[in-house]
Amino acid sequence: MTEEDKELELLKAKRLLEMQKNISKQQKLEEKAAKQKPEPNILSPRETVIKQLGYRGLEVLENAESQFPEETKLVVDKLAELIQSGEVTETIDGGKLLTLFRSVGIRVRVQTTINVEQDGKLVSWSDKLKEGRTMETQENPDQQSAEQNSS
Repeated sequence: MTEEDKELELLKAKRLLEMQKNISKQQKLEEKAAKQKPEPNILSPRETVIKQLGYRGLEVLENAESQFPEETKLVVDKLAELIQSGEVTETIDGGKLLTLFRSVGIRVRVQTTINVEQDGKLVSWSDKLKEGRTMETQENPDQQSAEQNSS
């Protein structure tokens, strides 16, 4: 071997050593970064339950949380556990969630309205009753004035 060949082999060996060091540094950095990143797939129990909720489910959950925060947290934790284990797979609408809370003794109050159809429009039941009372007083003005005089 000539002198040039030996120098070339020596340079190749140095370059190979440098490349190996760079690769090992890069692997260490990647491992460190992987350890620092939190798992993005891990959801809180509440988020797990919310993903499973259907029509008016979130409304019932929020009412329960505001009225019974500690009890609701326990129910949500257990429900999330059942969802993650695959025992509960169906969509949970507001009615089912309300039934669940009531079955464990949590009486969640939900704002409800009753609407009736009048002249092709939906009118709330309370407005319909108020309207009926107004009509009665307009039909019987003598009775109204007699009631006022007796007061």
